[in-house]
Amino acid sequence: MSLGKTVRLNRLFSHPSGNLCSVAIDHFPIYQIGMPAGLRQIGKTLDAIMAGKPDAITMHKGLAKSLWQPYAGKTPFILQTSGVRPDDTAMVSYGDLDEAMRLGADAIAVVAFLRNESEAAYLKMVADAVRASEAYGIPVICHCYPRDRDNKVVYHPEDIAWCVRCILEVGADIIKVPYCGDPAAHRQIVDDCPVTIVAAGGPKTETMRDALNVLREACDTGVRGGTVGRNIWGSEDITGALLAYKAVIHDGSSADDALKRMG
Repeated sequence: MSLGKTVRLNRLFSHPSGNLCSVAIDHFPIYQIGMPAGLRQIGKTLDAIMAGKPDAITMHKGLAKSLWQPYAGKTPFILQTSGVRPDDTAMVSYGDLDEAMRLGADAIAVVAFLRNESEAAYLKMVADAVRASEAYGIPVICHCYPRDRDNKVVYHPEDIAWCVRCILEVGADIIKVPYCGDPAAHRQIVDDCPVTIVAAGGPKTETMRDALNVLREACDTGVRGGTVGRNIWGSEDITGALLAYKAVIHDGSSADDALKRMG
């Protein structure tokens, strides 16, 4: 591993816990979930997130160019490069390594929706990003999700394990994957993977306690933290939600104890 990549990975995982508590605000082009307040008022949302001091932020280049200046160099920034959708109506790249370096990114993110006919194309996108990144010493984080025949994301342990192994094979440095819901099965997935796995925050849950429980269980299986989006920027108390996640990921708190951070 190059020195530059080591430096950037150490920035991402700089917390004494050794884990990552990062926030993603890259959902609008990918998930087509409309314009909830957290996405519509993105400037206020970013300010509220940064008040909670996340370990890193994942965003597309346009938001980085227009909003990141006050925080540049103070918190690691991950450039989301993918313009993809679970139903394959989009499968392109919105950013590249030159842009990542000019923007000062500490890593790039690439999304891969696996299973179904487009799986090989997604894996090639990740492999191409890994190959190109070597010349820049910049880590590649793959956000990978298995799908069913209707292109809906699924959480079966066998499918999660398949995703992790495929992304491992094409060379990503960090694999972000949903928690499968079975602690024993997920621990086996983590134990079998020689690179770092972090948990996806998952869809918006009915309660914050439910959301925090997902990360609590995931961290107990050995994942090194998580990247959360909707359950933070979709909260009425964005800063408080982030503080609660930090309690779970960094302090080992239960969901109930973490909720006390939100008041």
